[in-house]
Amino acid sequence: YGEAFITTFRTFISPLDLIQKLSHRYTVYHCQMNDAKQKAAKESFSLLVRVVNDLTTPDLSERLLVILMNFDYQLVSAGHLTMAKLLRVKLIEKALIYKQKASLTVPTLSSRALVAQPPTLLDLKSAEIAEQMTLLDAELFQKIEIPEVLIWAQEQCEERSPNLTRFTEHFNKMSYWARTQILSQNDAKDREKHVIKFIKIMKHLRKINNYNSYLALLSALDSAPIRRLEWHKTITEGLKEYCALIDSSSSFRAYRQALAETNPPCIPYIGLVLQDLTFVHIGNPDLLPDGSTNFSKRWQQYHIVVNMKRFKKGSYPFKKNERIIGFFDNFEYYLDEDAMWQISETIKPRGSRKANVN
Repeated sequence: YGEAFITTFRTFISPLDLIQKLSHRYTVYHCQMNDAKQKAAKESFSLLVRVVNDLTTPDLSERLLVILMNFDYQLVSAGHLTMAKLLRVKLIEKALIYKQKASLTVPTLSSRALVAQPPTLLDLKSAEIAEQMTLLDAELFQKIEIPEVLIWAQEQCEERSPNLTRFTEHFNKMSYWARTQILSQNDAKDREKHVIKFIKIMKHLRKINNYNSYLALLSALDSAPIRRLEWHKTITEGLKEYCALIDSSSSFRAYRQALAETNPPCIPYIGLVLQDLTFVHIGNPDLLPDGSTNFSKRWQQYHIVVNMKRFKKGSYPFKKNERIIGFFDNFEYYLDEDAMWQISETIKPRGSRKANVN
């Protein structure tokens, strides 16, 4: 119950309001001689410390920190030095994070310009590409705070979910980059080699439980400008097998089963997590008929994100390969939708049955 509350409280009360209520509750009860009131005061303080410990960067504000500092001073004045020290340790941690908040910058990845002779996709080993994609995914995934995911399902606010936003942008860029790698090839055989290469990379991604990059590449290969082109039967049959894992029928049963059997490290497909949370949010009222918080809704939300919390504890043993990271160039180079369609229709004009071979 405690874990579910700490994980989901932002869905029905702001961190600032919760801290104010808990500090007020402690102030009212701690000075009373009644044992039950004393116990309630201690429980309020214990929960407040857990809430402060769980505060994320978007939660922090000058007002919130001032309220905590005033409460800490109140504890010192009352002679509750052990409690004051415990809260102060957490407060200092959060104050330092807040101080750095304004100067936070997104770390830039190695640029292609740093590589003297940039390789091509076909020059690199599929397993090593998969490993480097996974390291980049993992770095971004680890930074996502669970509250960001819960808030996004309700508000779709980029400012309150900055790490989640960067992670989803990374997914989209990787997918468009992969499409561009294929469509940029002038020769039909080269396009086919690139498709086969991405299928091999996906195979390795599946082995190391990176469903995020797996889905990014699959969405690229299954995108309309690429899917409409004519491919060898082995490619189309192979893609059907890979698509089966993420078949949306039966509520993604195959993927959910695979995820349930997966041990960390693992990078899940965040899109399904957001979809599930959105369904729970839309399909359940925030309040019960008597006006109390619908905690059953929060219990469902907690069970959706519990796997994500479990996977965030794992880490991959791979070492960074700057040559491959430089080749990715942060997946910044990609064509827009219109350009992809123009190339696709040049290769295979609308209405034609046979693709042009250059």
